[in-house]
Amino acid sequence: MQKVIDNFKDLCKIPHCSYETEQMKEFLINYSKDKNFIVNVDEAGNIHAIKGNPKLCLQSHYDMVCMGDAPKVDVYEENGYLKAKNSSLGADNGIGIAIMMSAMNQFENLECLFTNNEEVGLMGVNSLEHTIKSNMLLNLDHESDNEIMIGCAGGVDIEATLHYENIKSKGKIYELQAQNFKGGHSGINIINNEKSSIKEMAKFIKQNHGKIIFFEGGERVNSIPKHAKALVCFENEVKSNEWIKCEFKGEKEFEFCNQSDKLLDTINSFSHGVRAYDENLGIVQTSINLATLKMQNNQIEFALFARSNTLDGLEQIEFETLQFFKAFGYQSKSFNFYPPWEGKPNALSDLVFKALKKVSPEAKISAIHAGLECGIIEKKQKLLCASIGPNIYNPHSTDERCEIASVEKISKVVFEVLQNLN
Repeated sequence: MQKVIDNFKDLCKIPHCSYETEQMKEFLINYSKDKNFIVNVDEAGNIHAIKGNPKLCLQSHYDMVCMGDAPKVDVYEENGYLKAKNSSLGADNGIGIAIMMSAMNQFENLECLFTNNEEVGLMGVNSLEHTIKSNMLLNLDHESDNEIMIGCAGGVDIEATLHYENIKSKGKIYELQAQNFKGGHSGINIINNEKSSIKEMAKFIKQNHGKIIFFEGGERVNSIPKHAKALVCFENEVKSNEWIKCEFKGEKEFEFCNQSDKLLDTINSFSHGVRAYDENLGIVQTSINLATLKMQNNQIEFALFARSNTLDGLEQIEFETLQFFKAFGYQSKSFNFYPPWEGKPNALSDLVFKALKKVSPEAKISAIHAGLECGIIEKKQKLLCASIGPNIYNPHSTDERCEIASVEKISKVVFEVLQNLN
């Protein structure tokens, strides 16, 4: 197991933010060739490595969500967890890659698929050109060590824009900064009902009758907004609270957004978070993340990401969101639509379940309210698919941590499954 952790720490030294994965791609190509795998790379940067006559393909993505100081990732161990100083850790999906590296060093019959740019709309796998030779595929991108995933949410990106002009005025100017927000993965952590920095900032400005000069928030489309800042004119003095830090900048002339009221009404009226819950599976069924807000070139720009574990639910929330923004006068569009994976127990999930039960007696088969690449691969060709992974908490944030003992559990399961198949 220590070799897996060592592999992961080595990976953390290589920059691999989404869209900036070239160094990691070259590292994985060279590593695979060094282990005598036949390697092919497609236009999207997906790496296919195969050796011998495998019955199982292991699959993980090699990009990471970069938050804080990332791509500088300073890993340390604390109280049984892997953490990173002032950055996201990248255990999602670096631990999966690290396990695959150890497997490549140990097994003569193995197929590996390293996919690119998963964290930005599953771009790599959506453009996958490789054909998997094995008839089974085990994805290592799950984040709970007592579950085997045989289904996942589909998703769709939504954007909305509105033109604005600036109006000159004079008044008391305050700089606002969001504080104490946790952020997190917009699929995994949406059930926790974490506060959105964008929503809280808009609520504060509206309640204090402010006029927006500048307002931006959020980090990326699949992260719950943690950061936000604004420059606002208020008629009266405002004070900081638990969520919003206020700094008076003086009384002066300024230009404010003529769509300030509409922008605030849009945010405050929008229902961010869980929209439907599946009681049978015990997971969120449908949700939407009001992810980012930008004001640039006289354009207000929203980016949102909707998820659902049912096709009907995904189509419905896509339609409702587009209509919502159109009703407020925005130009809106959707793209990168991919359907959910509504899988069933199969020979692979049975094999994994048997191995997982030995190290996690509470093991169960379920589905996840997040995107998994095996769901897309399974639609491209006929495969038996399942997904597992170690306990990772607060992915896509600077609070991300991974349980070391859990990495050992999942590594044992992967190696046992491979040994049984070989």
